Amino acid sequence: MWAWLAHDLRYYRLQRGLSGDAVARLLNCGRSTISRLENNEAKPTERQMEILDARWETGGHFTTLLWYARLGHDPSWLKQHLGIESEALVIKVYETQVVPGLLQLREYAHALVAASGVSNTDEIVARRMARQEILTRETPPVLWVLLTENILDWPVGGSDLMREQLAHLLEVSERPDVGIRVVPKVAGAHYGMNGSFKVMTGPSGDVAFTEATGGGRLVLSPTEVQSYVLRYDRIGQKALPEDQSRVLIKQYMEAMG
Repeated sequence: MWAWLAHDLRYYRLQRGLSGDAVARLLNCGRSTISRLENNEAKPTERQMEILDARWETGGHFTTLLWYARLGHDPSWLKQHLGIESEALVIKVYETQVVPGLLQLREYAHALVAASGVSNTDEIVARRMARQEILTRETPPVLWVLLTENILDWPVGGSDLMREQLAHLLEVSERPDVGIRVVPKVAGAHYGMNGSFKVMTGPSGDVAFTEATGGGRLVLSPTEVQSYVLRYDRIGQKALPEDQSRVLIKQYMEAMG
């Protein structure tokens, strides 16, 4: 569906004898953006499709294509996900089972990936470590993380490695652009019981990502993304403050020794 949408953007433009610059002016964006849209390297917004439908009198063709494209599974979801993450200004992560990839030690990541039975463990771990470079760049994103207490008590790679991983969480949590909070077990049932997800805010707005077995799904619809934003806030109501979260993480770290 995304490829079809990209094809029709170019086809309808050429059919009307318009240049990429002309469409860029119509959509109030750069010429390079039009090229990326037509090559399926970028995803259009609802507003952009509404403008084209209105100006070109398509009967809602582009907004309909966009709606169906967002419903389907995008085989390039991983590449797109990593691209959005690398450009994000704010990243909000909720994780139920493991330390989020952006905060994993290499050894912790290796233990997780190796346990999944894949053959290219080193390659996957290398990519995961490369993602973490955004946290040390000159203008890193604001990273807010909500973790369930279960993660702290699960010795991935053994007690010694888990103690190092928890120490790393404590160290990272002291950065001014990072906030880590723990949802304690005493919170009982809450809005986060349905699984892990993240919300990324970048130049093009908010995008959510939800995990699934064997992959994941990018959520591009503004209405659906807002449901994830609300869920994150509701989960946060059950989380401990940052200082108390650090105390709890330290307790588990010491227990691993």
